[in-house]
Amino acid sequence: MEIKSSQKLVRIPADSVDLEGTLVIPQGAKAIVIFVHGAGSSRLSPRNNFVAQVLNDAGLGTFLFDLLTEEEDIVYENRFDLTLLTSRLKTATGWLRDQPLARKLSLGYFGASTGAAAAIITAAESGASIGAVVSRGGRPDLAKQALGELATPTLLIVGGEDDVVLELNQEAYEQIKAEKDLKVIPGATHLFEEPGALEEVSRLAANWFKKHISSRE
Repeated sequence: MEIKSSQKLVRIPADSVDLEGTLVIPQGAKAIVIFVHGAGSSRLSPRNNFVAQVLNDAGLGTFLFDLLTEEEDIVYENRFDLTLLTSRLKTATGWLRDQPLARKLSLGYFGASTGAAAAIITAAESGASIGAVVSRGGRPDLAKQALGELATPTLLIVGGEDDVVLELNQEAYEQIKAEKDLKVIPGATHLFEEPGALEEVSRLAANWFKKHISSRE
C-alpha cells in the first residue's frame, strides 16, 4: 500500500542567504532523515534522491537542502570548508526543529562524501538529539576528533572497489566509540553506480534509521 506524504519546498535563512530545501513527511512518520550532500552536489543529487525515496517508502521523513547557494558553490574552497558546512547543517537542523510538522519527530543524518564529515561533527556536538548517522561513500576521517566524541549510532557504507575511501573509513571506524557498523558493498565504486549497489545502500540505511530513530518514543 502506498504511503501518503506531504511535500514542501522551503527556504532556510542562513547567514545572509536563503538555502533551498525539500521536506517530505510520510503520513505517520516518527522520524526525519536530514541529507547532507557531498562537495559539488546539491539537494537535487540523483543518488541522494533515490535513497530518500526508499526511506519515504519505508515511512521515514526526509529533508534535502542546499548547503551552499549557487554563487557560493562556484568558490571551490567553500565545498571543503567544514566549518561553513557544519554551520549550515546546524542552522538547517534548528530550522527543522522549529517546524510544527517536525517538532515532535526524531532526527537522523545521512551524509555523503564531505557531507558525512559535517554530519558526524554536528552529531557529536548535538549529543542525543541526533538519533543516528549513515555515511554513504563518506569522508568520516575529515571529522577528526569528533569521531571519538560521537555518541550517535553510526553506519559507514563503502564500495568494495573504492579503495582509498574504504581505507579511510576503516581507520575512522576504529576511532568511533559509539554503536557502529561498517558495511562494504562488494564490487561497488565510489558513486555506487553498479547494478543493485545503490539499492543495497538504501536498504541498509533504511534498516539503520528504522532501528535507531523510527522506533524512538
